[in-house]
Amino acid sequence: NSERAHCIASLLWITCCRQVIYHWNNCTMSGDNSHKKVVLAYSGGLDTSTILVWLIEQGYQVVAYLANIGQEEDFEAVEKKALKHGAIKMIIPDLRREFVEDFIWPAIMANATYEDRYLLGTSLARPLIAKAMIQVAVDENAHYVSHGATGKGNDQIRFELGAYALHPSIEVISPWRLPEFYKRFPGRGELFTYAEEHGISLPVTPKTPWSMDANMMHISYESGVLEDPDHHAPPGLHQMTTDPENAPDKADVIEIEFKKGVPVRVTNTAESVNKTDPMDIFTYLNTIGGRHGIGRVDLVENRFIGMKSRGIYETPGGTILQAAHVDIEVFTLDRELRRIKRNLDLQFGDQVYKGFWFSPECEFTRFCITKSQEHVEGVVSLKLYKGGVYVLGRRSDLSLYNKDLVSMNVQGDYEPTDAGGFIKVNALRLREYARLRQKLEK
Repeated sequence: NSERAHCIASLLWITCCRQVIYHWNNCTMSGDNSHKKVVLAYSGGLDTSTILVWLIEQGYQVVAYLANIGQEEDFEAVEKKALKHGAIKMIIPDLRREFVEDFIWPAIMANATYEDRYLLGTSLARPLIAKAMIQVAVDENAHYVSHGATGKGNDQIRFELGAYALHPSIEVISPWRLPEFYKRFPGRGELFTYAEEHGISLPVTPKTPWSMDANMMHISYESGVLEDPDHHAPPGLHQMTTDPENAPDKADVIEIEFKKGVPVRVTNTAESVNKTDPMDIFTYLNTIGGRHGIGRVDLVENRFIGMKSRGIYETPGGTILQAAHVDIEVFTLDRELRRIKRNLDLQFGDQVYKGFWFSPECEFTRFCITKSQEHVEGVVSLKLYKGGVYVLGRRSDLSLYNKDLVSMNVQGDYEPTDAGGFIKVNALRLREYARLRQKLEK
């Protein structure tokens, strides 16, 4: 089937990649520091621009790499900036479709969350970014990769676990964990001074007092004024979603069709919308969800490294899809199968958040979840209104719902007297527990 073919293709890619790496490590590496080449995950911001110039100072050739995962970005300007400041090449792969089909869709099948509320928008993007970064390293004969993630966050873990899983002999340069770097740049002021000394262009207007990470699935906000967990989100912070108070007074009603747990169609009859391409489906749900102020979450989470952090997230399309998927899944799955599958969902969310996408346990978890979705098929109707997603109805040819069996007006293929024995058998342990308590109370 298609899932097995996809797994085989992924394994072949990893095997091929490792063979190339083995050959390259034995044939192409030089011990001359002046010829060391590093692939830098580069955004064009102050931190990675500083790191780019600093790496060149350390004798590295720098290949700048930026993944297009649906963020709003002037990619041409970023490329010009990287080359201006010494990068020997800028590589910007378009990963949007792969992000939707190979990372977001599995998360929807898993109803994936971390600690019940975070829909994993950043966590899902990191293994894809790491995978493409390693491919660039192999293509460019680079023995090193580097990133600008801080030494306190999750991203350093996600990037590096992904890199080592795909390229065991890669060497990672993490400047914010190197004393010679973080002691030289203890604060933003030192970064700005270094940038000015080296002609690194700085933003004309002051940066907003928080950090932001955006991709096709979501935008996250943290740090700065948001480090106070009781500081309310400042006006104008949210960029993907309208304030629910200002959202349209008229609701939108849409239908989402699923096959094997994956969305295959979204329709909005009132707007004459009918989307079937995965990219189009997700983009449209982001747009209409954002219009209605759907998908805002403000929370404190437990980072894998051991500290709590406050984050604000916007995930409009993902929020709509998860509500629809949960509904069609309950409608079509056997109760006990779904109980086991929900445990796998929680495991998957935890594995993705902690950076273990390429681990054997996460591969197994994804395989089992995909298997569970074989009969998750049907259509869910939803109303979108002022921040809310409301399920209106559902239909499926593979549903386990039996109207005659459950109806209060028709007996159907069910004998009510059988319930008495069912209740007595289940009450047996409760009676025994009551007997023990009575004995202890005497």
